[in-house]
Amino acid sequence: MPKHFSNATGDAASLSRAPGIAQSSNRAASRQVLLVVVIAATTMSLSMGLRQSLGLFLGPIHLDLGVSASAFGFAMALQSIVWGLSQPIIGLLGDRYGTRPVLIGSALVYAAGLLLMTLGGEVVGLSLGAGVMVGLGIAGTGFGVLVGAVSRAVRPEQRSQMVGLVSAAGSVATFVLAPFGQAVIEGYGWRTALMAFAAIALIMAVIAVLLRQEPAASDTADSDEVRSSRDTVMMALSHRGYIAMAVAFFACGFQLMFLTTHLPEFLAICGLSPTISATAIGIIGLANAVGSYVFGLLGARYSKKRLLALIYLLRTLTIALYLTAPITAFSTLVFAAAMGFLWLGVIPLVSGLIGRMFGLRYLNTLFGMVFLSHQVGAFLGAWLGGLTFDLTGSYSTAWMSMIVIGLSAAALQWLMDDGARSDRRGDTMPAIQAA
Repeated sequence: MPKHFSNATGDAASLSRAPGIAQSSNRAASRQVLLVVVIAATTMSLSMGLRQSLGLFLGPIHLDLGVSASAFGFAMALQSIVWGLSQPIIGLLGDRYGTRPVLIGSALVYAAGLLLMTLGGEVVGLSLGAGVMVGLGIAGTGFGVLVGAVSRAVRPEQRSQMVGLVSAAGSVATFVLAPFGQAVIEGYGWRTALMAFAAIALIMAVIAVLLRQEPAASDTADSDEVRSSRDTVMMALSHRGYIAMAVAFFACGFQLMFLTTHLPEFLAICGLSPTISATAIGIIGLANAVGSYVFGLLGARYSKKRLLALIYLLRTLTIALYLTAPITAFSTLVFAAAMGFLWLGVIPLVSGLIGRMFGLRYLNTLFGMVFLSHQVGAFLGAWLGGLTFDLTGSYSTAWMSMIVIGLSAAALQWLMDDGARSDRRGDTMPAIQAA
């Protein structure tokens, strides 16, 4: 057979196999994306579910060891601020070394913190275990790492809704873990329940092993777009729109943590039963699952900064209307549904704006810096809400503060500059389509 005929035949055979190879490659890529999204959603759900169920242990620890409610509350506040302070650093580790090692290490720290809680003391069990170690564990298994992993894995046009889906998953496990934890406490004691929670935290480390290791940030950089994390952070800090978004995010944390911490006591003062408080918290969780996904879908089609401003405005109007009407069981449940729908829909929008302005390479780092502002607001919302009540005997000052802060956040977010940032060399950071 002539050589040129043999080559032509081989080329034709290669071309005939090409579509099949491409389809196989696409299917493998789709399976990998699905795996990332499923692991991220599961991890988010377990991490947030465990955290939101820790309040179950206040009563048993107090009765068994005499630990005061204020000491337990301080540990939870410490947890929030440790989560916020460590988030930029842990986010940077995720950007540099990939999601898998950060998830595994953080899940192990999370489990160790829960085990340390079994000691029950104010310093070691609560402050170190529940406060510092669980706070670090949440930082590495929550939004600040998972948002970046999902954003880099999915196509640009799917990014907002997939991040919204993962954010929505944060409420799901609470409906299982809280009743499970309460049942174990009643049947076997609070220490056994904490050991069970630690075992559940280890599940996050096990499933993280299934993730494919991502290349380091420097390995994925194009030759004409190599920027260090320091350069990117400095550009972000000089971007007025990024700063405005961070300040507005402070208001988000302030409002939500005040409600999480003080709504049950406020309802008790208004004469409503604890059952209404528990039902309201459950409704907030359910509505949040719907709202987070809906705002993720909307963020793929409409202006993210406008949607964020709308969330802050609607939250504030909802608070004002709730306080204007008589505080009844019905109005409280309607309020819970409305606030729940607006609860964490901010996550896909904030992460999408960061991706649009600065690209995805250091998304975890930049999201972590914004989230630090959120957690400072959360700390102050919980603490100042209680302080104003102690000083005045009423929550009126705190409620009015939430309204003023919420309106300010809506205005800041509406006017923010969300354009891609140019660096000192005149280059423009890549805007991410439909981020």
